Amino acid sequence: MTDQLSGRLRNGTRAWHQALETTGFATAMLAGTLPLDCYVGQLAAYRVVLEALEGELTRVTCPAVASVWSPDLVKLPLIERDLHHFVALGTAPRPGPSAEEFAREIRRTAATEPRELLGFLYVLEGSTLGAMFLLRYVTEAYRLTDGNGTSYYGSGDRTRWAAFTERLDRALGEPAVQDRVLAAADRAYRHVALISGELSVGLGSPSPAPEPV
Repeated sequence: MTDQLSGRLRNGTRAWHQALETTGFATAMLAGTLPLDCYVGQLAAYRVVLEALEGELTRVTCPAVASVWSPDLVKLPLIERDLHHFVALGTAPRPGPSAEEFAREIRRTAATEPRELLGFLYVLEGSTLGAMFLLRYVTEAYRLTDGNGTSYYGSGDRTRWAAFTERLDRALGEPAVQDRVLAAADRAYRHVALISGELSVGLGSPSPAPEPV
């Protein structure tokens, strides 16, 4: 029996989770000392990435991708709402170059092997589950109320995640295709690590990236 893709992705990316938890960005957030510019800078970077990814996923005609992608996975409006809140308060950092590099890879992938976009989506959607845990740290650190500035961090939903991974497993059962999606998820994590590294400057040295699995 072919292993389910969601299980392969979970096991194959575990080292990335551990590495990203020890970056200067992550440790400062947990300590309540992350500068607001860094938090908003992450949102700005993810806006660039999600604009590319969600745009490509919406346009792709590949049946496998279309069977997994769903409008309830859209996060771009949530990030834009958060950024609008902080702009009104005078905080509007520009995203670093790593976000645009990730966006370029997303567009290249959509043109060459659109099923690999699902590896990127797995990483970005999965990050909202981690954000559920971090939400209280963000809310307390920046004294945010009524959901202002936390729409994206508060968007995680385990029921939605379960439905997404079930669709993923149904759509991609061929081992060779799974290998490509797992490799894409690995590339996505490398991009996320680069974004986190940019945001960690001055906060402590980020951990080295783990070796590919």
